Amino acid sequence: QVQLVESGGGLVQAGGSLRLSCAASGSTFSINRIGWYRQAPGNERELVAVVTSGLSRYYTDSVKGRFTISRDNAKNMVSLQMNSLKPEDTAVYYCYARGPENNYWGQGTQVTVSS
Repeated sequence: QVQLVESGGGLVQAGGSLRLSCAASGSTFSINRIGWYRQAPGNERELVAVVTSGLSRYYTDSVKGRFTISRDNAKNMVSLQMNSLKPEDTAVYYCYARGPENNYWGQGTQVTVSS
């Protein structure tokens, strides 16, 4: 089992920045990719960014050039630096980890971007 705890959400004005962090514990050696999803009201949960165990990174098109995902295996943490935030980035952001047989989710952290 893997436990994920997010931190760093909040309220920011458009154009501002936030940094989300996710601390993983438990069977972290089993994680082969870890990253972030988000879900806005009335929308489906969507993948934002993910980094693999080989440190390959993927970003959804709407955040490319603005968000940066980083992974610290020694600390079992993954972070999402979000710059140039837009009102459409407003959502609950969930940390996600994928193991060989299971997917794991954090409890979510709210990010609100005001215009």
